[in-house]
Amino acid sequence: MSLKGRSLPGKVLIRRSDPMDATFLPSPSIDRSPSENDEGSSEQSNDTNEDQVHKSNPNACAVATQFKSLTIVPDNTSEELPRFGINPRAMDTAKLMKFTKVLGDVTLTLDKLRELAWSGVPSYIRPNVWRLLLGYAPTNLDRREGVLKRKRTEYFNYISQYYDVSDNERTDEEITMLRQIAVDCPRTVPEITFFQQVEVQKSLERILYIWAIRHPASGYVQGINDLVTPFLVVFLSEHLEGSVDKWLLADLHPDTIYNIEADCYWCLTKLLDGMQDHYTFAQPGIQRLVFKLKDLVKRIDEPISRHMEEQGLDFLQFSFRWFNCLLIREIPFHLVSRLLDTYLAEGDALPDFLVYISASFLLTWSVELQKLDFQEMLMFLQHLPTHNWGYQELEMVLSRAFMWHSMFNSSPSHLST
Repeated sequence: MSLKGRSLPGKVLIRRSDPMDATFLPSPSIDRSPSENDEGSSEQSNDTNEDQVHKSNPNACAVATQFKSLTIVPDNTSEELPRFGINPRAMDTAKLMKFTKVLGDVTLTLDKLRELAWSGVPSYIRPNVWRLLLGYAPTNLDRREGVLKRKRTEYFNYISQYYDVSDNERTDEEITMLRQIAVDCPRTVPEITFFQQVEVQKSLERILYIWAIRHPASGYVQGINDLVTPFLVVFLSEHLEGSVDKWLLADLHPDTIYNIEADCYWCLTKLLDGMQDHYTFAQPGIQRLVFKLKDLVKRIDEPISRHMEEQGLDFLQFSFRWFNCLLIREIPFHLVSRLLDTYLAEGDALPDFLVYISASFLLTWSVELQKLDFQEMLMFLQHLPTHNWGYQELEMVLSRAFMWHSMFNSSPSHLST
């Protein structure tokens, strides 16, 4: 796996190749198959001697320290971007031509699409790319329209079967679950006025309730409501123009709304299929990732790890929400779609890569955190100063995560299972 301007072992060089490419690493080559069992491969790799990473990469920790300490020099471009604008990285003409070529194939090569999507997808092709990456839309162009029509009809039937029924036909558990969803929907992305529309909240309620009924092992868990929001905005963008703050769902025909809901439902289902134990009883999948995050941070940045331990700050106290909501609550909403581009490009490997993204996210504030006591750290991590972030800051987090993943993932004995 190659990185622009850098080879390991050695020091990090971020080479400027064009004005919009100053701080970004290229898309990694995704050489894993969508069906690969990452958890199983991780367990097998854990038998590796902990020192192997140093033997194969003697300067690995030094490289990690150098890259972690890099700071972003803000410019005025992020301030000039519209609130729900396009990632400048995704506007690259050469990259757009590559997307066009891959999407134009009668039988699409999914690995090529993953590699392109990892570093961002142009907004106007994002809906189609996401459907393909998640396996909701088939790679064969001739089958695509028919499959989507059938799946949307299936969702429409679910509405009449599960949602449009009286409480007399529901169990007590189902009534309680529906009420909890109805409480959570108005709280979803409260800073965006679009999500305060009654019609939008009803759409969220239908999607979440039907998903919960169809997945009884977990049912509805708070936080899943946040995961629906990027899908809803992206699929609505095929039908509504301008700023999201000015959209009116009532302007659309009911059939169009149901089709959009269907796409959200099936994409949410595909996304969560790979991490079902994140939302089952006691959420063991998330707890496992929290422990891996703690071990990874200790390997990359021992001083902050030691400081947090001395202050008695447990990773569960802040990172559980990060994994539960896939960091969606922690960054400005206009950056969430860009984050999902990388998530969906990772495919079945997403849970593992989330650990590296979260480590990169946390260590953005390593220097600041080491000056704080327990209470101050907890408050800081629960109210992170990301409200002014632009694409540049997010890309730096993803770039660090990619680098650390490429360094440590082949010798993951430092990660507990």
